[in-house]
Amino acid sequence: MTQLPRQTEPPLPPWQTLPTMYDLPSENQEEPGLPDEFHFLQPLLLYLTFLPPNWYPNRVFSACDLNLYYDATHPNWYKRPDWFGVVGVPRLYQERDMRLSYVCWQERVNPFIVVELLSPGTEDEDLGQRESELRHPPTKWRVYEEILRIPYYVIFSRYTNEWLAFHLVGGHYESVDLTQGCLPIPELGLSLGVWQGNFRGFNRLWLRWMTLEGTWIPLPTEETEVARQETEAARQETEMAKQEAETAKRRVQELAARLRELGIEPDDLENSE
Repeated sequence: MTQLPRQTEPPLPPWQTLPTMYDLPSENQEEPGLPDEFHFLQPLLLYLTFLPPNWYPNRVFSACDLNLYYDATHPNWYKRPDWFGVVGVPRLYQERDMRLSYVCWQERVNPFIVVELLSPGTEDEDLGQRESELRHPPTKWRVYEEILRIPYYVIFSRYTNEWLAFHLVGGHYESVDLTQGCLPIPELGLSLGVWQGNFRGFNRLWLRWMTLEGTWIPLPTEETEVARQETEAARQETEMAKQEAETAKRRVQELAARLRELGIEPDDLENSE
């Protein structure tokens, strides 16, 4: 007698069965030391100016040097981008907590752009010039291009101040011809460019976000300074107007006094008019 196949429940989705942000480590055990100062400051500048006008702030997330878990079949594999930005995801993990790491199968939204800062030890991997070793995790380039399919990938060298931008086209990264030295990203309403300026006491070239029209996104300290300057300008205008009014009043009084010396009463002149 033929038995009917047993009905089984459909498999649960990975965000319900695989490790979560709380299960996976948030520290890189392979790197003995912390990043150098540039690797702290440059991502911080990107973080502070990543304000896409096309998205609500509570649907934007970006991070510096945070573990990025990307493969549900190998849940312990991760990359640690110098900086990456995500749109369309809650600012807080599950709307309630700060992130320990970014777990793609839990978030269900992949990064939209990644920035890597070239270092002598990672240059080949960052530029996609090194192949993955057998039974080892894939390289950054392959993860960003083939697995996560991140639309934009940017590489910046602090040593030469050169930078390269790649856009995912047809499943492969293609080099982008910069527009007047900038990378416009209409989906974000932003452009990425190189800014010569002083940030945290260092005057050099930095990657920085700007509007599509080319205006640099202000830092919180710059907004405070602009507000202070505007307040001071308004105070000076008020003071100038007050001085002009006092000067005009004094001139009227002087003119009235001279008329009285000539035997003319200023009030009589006003009445005669």
